Amino acid sequence: VNARPQGYKIATFHSIPGFRCQCGDILNNDGTGTFSIYGDRFDGENLEIKHTAPGLLSMVNSGRPDTNGCRFFITIARCNLLDWKHVVIEGMLVVRKIENVQTDNYDRPKLTFKIV
Repeated sequence: VNARPQGYKIATFHSIPGFRCQCGDILNNDGTGTFSIYGDRFDGENLEIKHTAPGLLSMVNSGRPDTNGCRFFITIARCNLLDWKHVVIEGMLVVRKIENVQTDNYDRPKLTFKIV
């Protein structure tokens, strides 16, 4: 959109402070850029899911709810300090569901999975 990068192909992990690995700044690759397919920011869907374990995927916002962009993080520890502030994306349950879908002879899933 307007010559801005699309997708995470060039994104690097730019912050690993001991409780999360942060990535997704597709503009500057340093944690300062934010952009989404919905514009500069978009609302968070649900703050009910907690950061209870390592391996959870969560959206980075700009310091308050409903300011999500392209940045995300993966928890490497329990992160209670982030509860009610960042949207957790269902974590390993979703990964396990994808993992267990039947595949064809070329290991392609028989169901279509999209990031929307």
